[in-house]
Amino acid sequence: MGKDRQRKYFRLTRAERSSIERAMDKRSSARSIARDLGRSPSSITDEIRRNRTVCKGPGKGERVIDFPEGQVICPKLESWPWVCNGCRLRRYHCSRTWRCEYSAMRAQAIADKELKDARRGVNREEVELEEAMAAIRADTARGLSPAQIAACRAAQFDVSPSTVYRWIAAGYGGMSNLELRRKVGYKPRKERVVKSTSHGSEHSFAAFSALSEDVRLGACEMDTVIGRSRDTRCILTLYLRPFKMQLALLLGDKTSSAAATALDTLERAIGKPLFQRLFGLILTDNGTEFSNTATIERSALEDTTRCKVYYCDVRQSQQKSRCERNHVELRKILPKGRGIAFDDLHTRDLAILMSHLNSQPRASLAMSTPISLLKGALKEEADVLLDALGIEEVAYDVLDMTVEAINRERRKRGDKPLV
Repeated sequence: MGKDRQRKYFRLTRAERSSIERAMDKRSSARSIARDLGRSPSSITDEIRRNRTVCKGPGKGERVIDFPEGQVICPKLESWPWVCNGCRLRRYHCSRTWRCEYSAMRAQAIADKELKDARRGVNREEVELEEAMAAIRADTARGLSPAQIAACRAAQFDVSPSTVYRWIAAGYGGMSNLELRRKVGYKPRKERVVKSTSHGSEHSFAAFSALSEDVRLGACEMDTVIGRSRDTRCILTLYLRPFKMQLALLLGDKTSSAAATALDTLERAIGKPLFQRLFGLILTDNGTEFSNTATIERSALEDTTRCKVYYCDVRQSQQKSRCERNHVELRKILPKGRGIAFDDLHTRDLAILMSHLNSQPRASLAMSTPISLLKGALKEEADVLLDALGIEEVAYDVLDMTVEAINRERRKRGDKPLV
């Protein structure tokens, strides 16, 4: 009985509407139809009145809203059965110039359209929508993603990331998909023959893959990011897999000695035990700046090994995909094609970059940030690393994933903006 009672509140299906049409043609009563379908009689009468359509006369094929003026209306249309179904005079002997019927096919089409229309638009007051879109526009301009906006603005407007995408695509607030950085197409990659690294089998990606999964998950991915073709300086990036944290060190030039020197400086600043804990296993590509394996692995504090370096296969940078994907976030702050000179960068600029980059709420971290995850895992040791690199956690309200984050601090120091 409980199941029957619950079912009365479900939407009518196409099969049920077909059953109603057949029963009406047989002149069945509303109660008998309701009993056969397990519905209430009022549901049956409401369905017939609401979704009956004109079968003859003005407005043929349309839904019956009101009776047309100037037409002689059959009394049977003003009470049960509300339609001409089952009438003996329906086919050949009725002289009425306006008639209506219940058609399951048309009733289903009307119900589907009504449901679809109900889901269009925005279920909010105009003022509320304007405030929400103003916040979305401001956050998007700061380089934040719809997922981050939806999570961090939940107290202001509780929507899902997909809703934010739909609002932007629909043009609400004057926005468009052009304001979303990742709404672009990518060329399909060319298939290449996989060639192992020239650094030897003990440093190959196959050797890295042979390690246990727990060990590989604790690895650090290393790469470089370059600026203009005439720039000498570049950025060494270190991606800590366990914390999804991206570190950035400034290199004087793109050489193996400069990369080793940067790692030496970092080791001296945080100490060898912490360096080995965070960077004891490194996965990188075959760039010339990483060609001297011995200098990268050798400790600057002792004549011992501080880390183990593995190399991706030749032209297979996707094997360190986490670092590559995180470069997309870095490029929000230092975009290509804007004339940003890496030769003008200072270590304090990279501290600002790392602070904003690692203060982003991440969906993969349950909208936590890499900095908070690092602090929760390493406690006091996290402060040693953050202080050594000048990284500070940035509040969401001032989080800025554009070059303006660096330019503001440069103006305070009296330096020229990067752009």
